[in-house]
Amino acid sequence: MTTTRAPGMAAEVIAVRPGAPLTGSVTVDGSKNAALPLLAAAAALGRSVRLSNIPANTDVQIMLALLQQSGWHVAQPVGNPATAMILPTESRHTNPDLPQAARIRASYYLVPALLARHGEARLPWPGGCRIGARGMDLHFKVYEAFGDQSVVDDTGYRVKTTAPRTGTASLVLPFRSRGATLAAMLRAVTTGRSLRLGEPNLSPEVLCVLDALHTAGWETRVGERLLTLSPPSSAPSDAAWAVPGDKVEAGTLACAVAVSGGSARIEGARADDLGPLVAALRQLGISVGSKANTLTVNAQDGRVASRPLRAIASLSPGGLDADFEPPLMALALGLPGAHLFADAINPGRHSNLLPQLARLGAVIEEISPTECRLTGPQQLTGTGVEATDIRTGSALMVAGLTAQGVTTLGGLDQLRRGHADLPGKLHALGADVCEVTP
Repeated sequence: MTTTRAPGMAAEVIAVRPGAPLTGSVTVDGSKNAALPLLAAAAALGRSVRLSNIPANTDVQIMLALLQQSGWHVAQPVGNPATAMILPTESRHTNPDLPQAARIRASYYLVPALLARHGEARLPWPGGCRIGARGMDLHFKVYEAFGDQSVVDDTGYRVKTTAPRTGTASLVLPFRSRGATLAAMLRAVTTGRSLRLGEPNLSPEVLCVLDALHTAGWETRVGERLLTLSPPSSAPSDAAWAVPGDKVEAGTLACAVAVSGGSARIEGARADDLGPLVAALRQLGISVGSKANTLTVNAQDGRVASRPLRAIASLSPGGLDADFEPPLMALALGLPGAHLFADAINPGRHSNLLPQLARLGAVIEEISPTECRLTGPQQLTGTGVEATDIRTGSALMVAGLTAQGVTTLGGLDQLRRGHADLPGKLHALGADVCEVTP
């Protein structure tokens, strides 16, 4: 297969074209969105933590490098890079400069650990996907509740400890921010204080950190309105945690199987984490089963009557994770009905995704910068497209499985930030996909 280079594409692209229905079985990697805060929690704990099922995507590799540069020892067994032992070193050098932190959004998870180790966290503004402004003002309010001070400028921000406070830290979040919820939890850990947090984010990624802290001796309680943490009552021992399977990768693969009319088993992601995605697929008429750590998709026997899909990203408990929306949109383009999509959590995502889908011939009406609707089925035509963020890249791969001709996907550095080898997993299910050099 030969391709030509589209403007702005890197030298390496992924080529996708329609083929036989996807079948077989595949296992997802560990979740990037869970691994990053778990690594920060391991650093905040201040003792040895063994973390397994670590994914090999570039965001996680950068986080591991940041830990080492900041005074933690990261030991990964030879031949088993999915496991790491994280523990603080004896050296307490001055607060390091961390320019690599500008490459990932999740660098802000390190603030509590840096405060505990150096008394100060000095970081560049976080980077990652360009999907709209996601400010840190609420993070700074969390740190203020613990007595810390924040200073910002054009290049980054600095959080510094002041006079230590005691007693329970109490605050109520104005909206269910995942980042602010984790910031409050990890700062409670590094200060050894109890926490009462109102209106917490209860995403699976937050709950897995809460479970990890519980195994490390912290008393935890959580409900829709209140999350509480209390320090261990006795000297804690070393901890062993595991990164849960990547629910977003599982959902993307499920959409790919469905769009191809295939039947497959997707292993490794917890059923409880996939509830909103399963409900959306069933609404589209796709036969889906979810049990324990297995997701089964069967689109070979014909779809049951589908209904128009309303895929509305939400921070509410049990709401649809915003990262499920792009692959669902790619799937819905081929299914009958007038489908509505909305993502106000990441206000710039549609400005990335919709123009790329339009290059494939998709007709999508923008109701607002964060809402759109489309009517299916639509026939797409392969061309050169760009992964302008992680989820746009994965959605374009799903769309390419039905687009006539060849779809070439550039911007693989973005895709690999979240997935170590998504093309390889699709290929294992029989997809006609390969990496090529134009």
